[in-house]
Amino acid sequence: MGKNEPIGIFDSGVGGLTVVKSLMEKMPDESFIYFGDTAHVPYGNKSEQQLFNYAHKIISFLISKQVKAIIVACGTHSSVTLPSVLQEYSLPMLGVVKAGARSAARLSRNGKIGVAATQATVNKKAYTREIQELEPDFQVYETACPRFVPLVEAGKLNNSESREAVAEYLGPLLAQGIDTLVLGCTHYPFLATAISEFAGEKLELVDTSCETIDELQEIFGAQDLFNNSGKKPRHEFYVSGHDDSFFNVGRLLMGDIIKEIHKLDWD
Repeated sequence: MGKNEPIGIFDSGVGGLTVVKSLMEKMPDESFIYFGDTAHVPYGNKSEQQLFNYAHKIISFLISKQVKAIIVACGTHSSVTLPSVLQEYSLPMLGVVKAGARSAARLSRNGKIGVAATQATVNKKAYTREIQELEPDFQVYETACPRFVPLVEAGKLNNSESREAVAEYLGPLLAQGIDTLVLGCTHYPFLATAISEFAGEKLELVDTSCETIDELQEIFGAQDLFNNSGKKPRHEFYVSGHDDSFFNVGRLLMGDIIKEIHKLDWD
């Protein structure tokens, strides 16, 4: 593993592109390989055994591509599988939960934090645990938002359907008096406009991707892993299922960064 090798990034679909966006803004010299497990999206309703099977297969694929670090750009995997699989691999590997918790604890003014996430993440109470390790007196309210990922995957970011889902899931959280909302799935920042329009500008939205890349920079500095080749970085995108929808929605979300999608015969 050399410092000029790419970074591996994976998610269930297009959601992890929020992490890609932050990576390209903050670490533009780094190459990356992105894997979207579109054959199995959404992850929130999958069993733990299924999620571990997916995680091991995807990580093995990324390691075969000689990546120097892996970002688990998925709230579900960061909550469910990452704490265990971290022990199995020697390369740097980080998720989005710890970073999001740190940011939320820092931003909240009244100690009431909402977490919008997948059902699997909510079941683990990972954000509650991480936030209360930092601020034991803080109150954390987690809610599952199963309609959000399919809406983002379909490119429905601020239409009547997405606004209806936002009101359904976030209304009860706002009723609790939260002043900060963690977007606990990397798909959810793509709904930020609809969320802000419903909740108002006073609600702090935590996009876990930004804090995650800050953490990656710290790791790279400590381990001397920054790319210094001087070569143009390469960006590769792989999917396990539908590639047309990933390409179309990905370009809608990210512009022309996505030039080509490689579809793997995953099964």
